[in-house]
Amino acid sequence: MRSIVVSAASILLLATTTACGTSDDNGSDDAATSSAPQDTSITVFAAASLKSSFTELGSAFEKANPGVTVTFNFAGSSDLVAQIQQGAPADVFASADTTNMDKATADDLVAGSPTDVATNTLEIATPPGNPAGVDSIDDLADPDVKVVLCAPEVPCGAAAAGVEKAAGISISPVSEEQSVTDVLGKVVSGEADAGLVYVTDVKAAGDKVRGVTFPESSRVVNTYPIAALTGSKHPDVAKAFADFVAGDQGQAVLAAAGFGAP
Repeated sequence: MRSIVVSAASILLLATTTACGTSDDNGSDDAATSSAPQDTSITVFAAASLKSSFTELGSAFEKANPGVTVTFNFAGSSDLVAQIQQGAPADVFASADTTNMDKATADDLVAGSPTDVATNTLEIATPPGNPAGVDSIDDLADPDVKVVLCAPEVPCGAAAAGVEKAAGISISPVSEEQSVTDVLGKVVSGEADAGLVYVTDVKAAGDKVRGVTFPESSRVVNTYPIAALTGSKHPDVAKAFADFVAGDQGQAVLAAAGFGAP
C-alpha cells in the first residue's frame, strides 16, 4: 500500500484562503467544492492493474492542489471487495470488473452510481526471448508449457476462463494467483513460461517480458468502474477523487497506460 499526498483545490474551500479551482457540472477535472478540512485523508482500494496509472494520477493531483492525503490499497478486486464487506476502512473502490463492484453495490456500500473509467483485455506475457516458443493462445494448452493464471474469482481469472472458452481450449496452470501482478511476477522471475495478464501489464513491464497478442482477447473485455463508498468519513473528497479519475486528465493517463475507453 502506498500513500501519496494529492490535491483538491476543487474539493476544498477554506475560509482563510482563496479557492484554487472551479467546479464544472460537465465532468471536467475540477470536482465539486466541499468544506473538507485541509488535513483530510482518504483510502482508495484499487485493482492491482491500476497501480501504475493511479500512482501517476496521484502525483499529478498532488502537484496541482496539495492538501489531501490519499492512501492506496492495491490488490485483486475480489480481495478488495471482501475487505470492504468485512468493514475495512475505505473511501473509494476501483474494480477491474463490474462483477465485484456489483457485490459492493448489492450490499449498499456504494454511494451513488459507479462510473466506468476504463476497459482492458488480456495478453500473453512470456519471459524475454520466449523460451517456450509461445506464439498463440493454443500454445498455453500444451502440458509442457508452464502457465500461470489468475484465480477464477479474480477479474483477470474470469477473463482467462472466457478466452479459454472462446479459443476452445483448456489450460492447466501450474499456479493460480490472487492478482494479475502476481502472475506477471512469476513470468518475470522465470518461474513460468507464460502468463495471461492485461495488455496494460505487458506495456508497463517493458523489456522484462515479451507480449504475445491473440485475437480471442477481443471477445472478453473487462470494464473498470470507480465509486465513492458509503462508509467514507469524507464523502465529498471521495467523490472528487473518483470524478478526477473519470475526468479528462484521468482518462488521458489511463489511455497512455494502454487502457481502452470505457
